[in-house]
This record gives sequence, structure tokens and C-alpha cells, in this order.
Amino acid sequence: MSTTPNELIQPAAPPVQAAPAPTRATVLLAEDDRSARRYFEVILQRAGYTVIAAADGVEAMKAALSSSVDAVVTDAIMPHLGGHELCRFFRRHPKLARLPVVLLSGVDKAQGAHDAAAGADAYLSKPVRPEELTSCLARLLAGAI
Repeated sequence: MSTTPNELIQPAAPPVQAAPAPTRATVLLAEDDRSARRYFEVILQRAGYTVIAAADGVEAMKAALSSSVDAVVTDAIMPHLGGHELCRFFRRHPKLARLPVVLLSGVDKAQGAHDAAAGADAYLSKPVRPEELTSCLARLLAGAI
């Protein structure tokens, strides 16, 4: 099949516009263990979240006050200010009181009652599977955004 001159000068179809990328939530991640923090950060980024990482509760508190955050994932036990205290701070702060909080802990499931008393929305035991964390966050954010 040969190409005629008229076929060569036909205008190309207009480019297809890509759909805009969906707006993703920003997650504040507070974890004192550097390798665990990086692990969770990668999981959350691969799931499409923007991540603000903090090495302890004090850093997380400052980040929450100075940034727009949609949810928090925090280790329960950290130096300076632990996840339970951080959660209580959020619940008492007018701007942050409705922020979904996921507490992570290597302690047994009985710790969940203490976490609920602190105001956490969810409790996950370490080691946390990636899909467990991302599905938990998705459920919490669906009710918050």
C-alpha cells in the first residue's frame, strides 16, 4: 500500500490531554527509628501520598502547626513526646482536633485500649504490612476529606 501526497499533508489528530493528577492527601509521619521512618515514608509515597516526616513527637507537633496535614501516622513510643501525647495534643487543638491519627506500636494488641483513650482513630501493630497501612489511611481519609 503506497502513501499518496494528500495523505502526507493531512493534519495530525490533536494531542490527547492527560487527565490532571488527583489531589492526594498529605500525611504527617512521626517515627523515631530512621529505617522504620524511611520504610513507612516509601510505602506512603508509593501509594500517592505526600509525606512530611518527623523524627519525634515534638517535630511532628511543629510540622502539624506549620503545614497543611490531612492525617497523621505516628509511632506510639518516641523520645521527647510519644504518639499518645501527640494524639492528645491534636485532640485538644481547635485546628487539629479532627485530624485522623493512626498509632503504630510494637507492643501487643492490649495497647489498643490505651491508644483509643488517647483519641487515636486506628491502631496498627508492628510489623505493619504496606496494604494494611494504606487501606487504613484510605478509610480514615474517606471520612475526613
